[in-house]
Amino acid sequence: MLNPLLRLRHLRCFLETARLGSLSAAAEALKISQPAASKTIRELEDILGVSLFDRSSRRLVLTAAGQVFQTHAGGVMTDLERAQKAVLQPQKQRPRITLGVLPTAATHLVPEAALALRSRNPEALVEVTTGPNWLLLSLLRESQLDLVIGRMPPAGNSEGIEFTPLYWERVVPVVRAGHPLAQGKWQPKDLRLYPLMVPPKGALISASVQAWLHSVGLGETEPAFENVSLTFGREILRQSDTVWFISEGVVHPEVEAGSLVVLPLVNELLGGPVGVSRRKDEGEGSELERGMLAALNHAASKISSSIQYLGGQADQTTG
Repeated sequence: MLNPLLRLRHLRCFLETARLGSLSAAAEALKISQPAASKTIRELEDILGVSLFDRSSRRLVLTAAGQVFQTHAGGVMTDLERAQKAVLQPQKQRPRITLGVLPTAATHLVPEAALALRSRNPEALVEVTTGPNWLLLSLLRESQLDLVIGRMPPAGNSEGIEFTPLYWERVVPVVRAGHPLAQGKWQPKDLRLYPLMVPPKGALISASVQAWLHSVGLGETEPAFENVSLTFGREILRQSDTVWFISEGVVHPEVEAGSLVVLPLVNELLGGPVGVSRRKDEGEGSELERGMLAALNHAASKISSSIQYLGGQADQTTG
């Protein structure tokens, strides 16, 4: 329990004395007399029952107890100053939208839409949360997120949620530029010669990748990596001959730049819609949500055209 004799003047005088190492300097800074400052420090030490300063030299030095008290007292004063400022100068509430973003939408779609939204609403705060699909959908249901952008929720996890598709996106095998399989025609059996990186079992696209591998006789192949992170996957591909099965949107900038290459598939079984998940009871949503949806649709139309163009290029190399 806080000692009722403890006052703010005790804390101010103590902190200034500790900072300046001198009672006279602390008294001058606080605009009080030196005897008053000395009395205040003695009162504080009596209240606490410990010596806060070593007075064996001209400069006052904190004792071990004084160092501990300084750490906590400094934090208390900072918090009190913030509380006072918050009351006297309340900040205007900024408009905010909270987004859950899956990897397939994080590299291109959402950044472009978020920048477009901010250009029209400069004061808006766009708060982005990433994570596994099940977690983001749970946060959406709990109203901790306004929108979730990515793949369509699985059938067993769509209760209370409506999904609006933006565009269709392939899941593709990608390799580094110069990879042996990127030099010409290849067959699924050739994948046995190289390490595979596939989505982890919790990822939405995992089941379709495993189904495709099984359909071409590679169902028993053990992957070297399970990953959907662009940062990790890009570096693994750069340093090795690993083949990565991933949503095209995740690697779209790298494919467009030429550092990664999509391996063409004769029979494309992989893919699905990318879109926006919202709560069914949300109605039209806030003005900021409507603005974000419009920005997402605009960005999606450009991305869809670009992906189709790159896909067309890959199809032309397929034998």
